[in-house]
Amino acid sequence: MPRRLTANVTGIERIEGIRPSEAWVGFVCLKCCHQNHVNIGLELLTPTSAYDTANWKCEKCGYLHSKSSSLPFKNWPAASRPGESLAAQRFWLGFFRSATEYPSSYWKQCNACGRILPFAAFSKHRNWGPLELQMECRGCKGGINAILNPLRSAQQHHESAVRRRVADLLLRGINKSVDLDDLFLRFDSKCFKCAKALDQKDRTTWAIDHILPSRYLFPLTLENAALLCAGCNNSKHGRWPSEFYTNNELIMLCKLTGADLGLLASTQPVVNKAIDVNAGVSRYLTVRERSNLPKRIRELKELLVDYDLVGNLSLANKQLLGF
Repeated sequence: MPRRLTANVTGIERIEGIRPSEAWVGFVCLKCCHQNHVNIGLELLTPTSAYDTANWKCEKCGYLHSKSSSLPFKNWPAASRPGESLAAQRFWLGFFRSATEYPSSYWKQCNACGRILPFAAFSKHRNWGPLELQMECRGCKGGINAILNPLRSAQQHHESAVRRRVADLLLRGINKSVDLDDLFLRFDSKCFKCAKALDQKDRTTWAIDHILPSRYLFPLTLENAALLCAGCNNSKHGRWPSEFYTNNELIMLCKLTGADLGLLASTQPVVNKAIDVNAGVSRYLTVRERSNLPKRIRELKELLVDYDLVGNLSLANKQLLGF
């Protein structure tokens, strides 16, 4: 797909001095409850290394967060507060583990607004820094896309539309109607993401989310449907569930729907190959007399190759499409 030639057509400049590929640790001061952030660079810490070496100083009150520091909790017994006590050491182990154990525990600085935000505020981007997250937070990315989308080339718009159309045809007949009464009952008439109360009769305020997106050839089924408000659904768009939902939300979502947690939690999108590709080919090649058949064949072949579905074709369809 051709890329835009202009380096920056949005007018939104990157903030000088910000290194968006680096990771940050976020912690709340034990003494004054101030939210602090520590830049740790390009290598993530382990809970053990953080426990052994960290000396995180609160920028507000100066309290040092270290395994050798006494705990400032006046409600704890005096014998349990000194840094060398067993209770304090166990506390520090848990403190540093909660801040460093998983990539989702970390924070990142947006290069468009400058805020240091938690992991969930950014979308995934493979091979970009230790956290593999985009440079801009989701808020700034939304503003940037609002400017860029109208500037996309006609070919880019066409290719996106083609891919959606081919995917829809491959899935036609597989999608199932969702019982709305059951859906609203299951999600307690609330948006699963933001918990906003929803009125089933006001169709403009809510949407049925393909938890596993149709762009990766997952049909709409009872197990693959979530209730979202219109705003959250627009934010989710075609993103893979682990890029939009938190870990706890993924677990709850699977409990509500019976979906496969391992699949939803995958850090990389997975194409659904458990579909009848040959039936989809037949549907896509059922064309009107004046349709551009060579063009349809080319579009279909590109999608089958990109999604690694050629092996699912029958021998007759492989010969028909020239594989």
